[in-house]
This record gives sequence, structure tokens and C-alpha cells, in this order.
Amino acid sequence: MKLRSATGPRWLAVALESFDTVLVDHAHCEKKAAANALSLLQVYPDVPGLPAQMARLAREESAHLAKVLALMDERGLTLGRDAGDPYAKGLQELLRDGSRERRLDRLLVAGVIEARSHERLALLAQALEEPKLRRLYAELARSEDGHQKLFVRLARAVEEPAAVDARLDMLLEAEAALVARLPVRAAIH
Repeated sequence: MKLRSATGPRWLAVALESFDTVLVDHAHCEKKAAANALSLLQVYPDVPGLPAQMARLAREESAHLAKVLALMDERGLTLGRDAGDPYAKGLQELLRDGSRERRLDRLLVAGVIEARSHERLALLAQALEEPKLRRLYAELARSEDGHQKLFVRLARAVEEPAAVDARLDMLLEAEAALVARLPVRAAIH
């Protein structure tokens, strides 16, 4: 999936300047990604391949969470309460009513979030100075790329490719507009 807008250089500068804040946000993102995978498994157990894929994804996202939490612990950081993510909230507002439409939208919105995460984690991997952090963020970026592709594959398993592509195009346009109007924050999204 190709995002309609690239993250601007200002985001990377803010993220690097307040990397500890980004780490805490990143932990919350991984926690929510694991929870979302389990939610999709709970709500859509009849989608071919989805149960096993979401069980694996929840396990992988939980492993990512553990890595980020360990890094936070090394830096003396605590998780604290989740302040919320206006980016994810804005995308969730695009979910349509109707069971088929909502199912498609949930899969595609998850894919869009993973695509933006992939882009930003890759930017961090290229810019961080510490080799350990560079390696970790490169590994996590590769995983996010695989996750976005997984969600699109699952969407294509339940809807016609033309319908998936049309809705994905609309969601990517809406995501670009959302990114443009949200303030730049020391956060993954």
C-alpha cells in the first residue's frame, strides 16, 4: 500500500528530540495493535485464515511491546496511562455501519495504520544514532510492512478486489488529509 502523503521532516526532528516520549507512545501503540488483533479474532472468527493470522499477530505485537517496554525500563521510563491517539481516533471515525462494510473498513484501517507505522519506524531506524536502536527500529519497521500487507490480503479474502481497492483509495486519501491537519507530536502517529 502506498501512503498518499509522506511524513514531513518536522515529525522526525520532534521525534528524535523527544525520543523518550515517542518510546512511551510506541509501547501504547504496540499494546493497542495486539488488542486489535484479538478483537478482530473475536468478532470475525469465520473469515478464512483470520483466526490463525490474528493469533500470530497478537503474539508478535505483544513481543514488540515487550521489547519496547524493556527499552523503556533501561531508560528509567514508565508506561503510564494512554493519553489517546488522535490519528487512530480520526481513522476509526471513518468506519461505516453495516456488518460487511464495517468488517472491510476495520481490516483496511488497521492496514493503513500499519503502513504509517512502517513509514515512521523506518524513518527512526535511519536517523537514530545508537546502533541497538537502529537495528530494533529497522526490525520493527519490516514487521509493520508485513502487517499492512496481511490486512489487505484478509480484506481481499472477504470482498471483491475492486471494492477493496476503491475503499482503500478513499481511506488513504482521508488518512493523508488527517495527517495534514493533526499537529506534529512526539508520537508514532
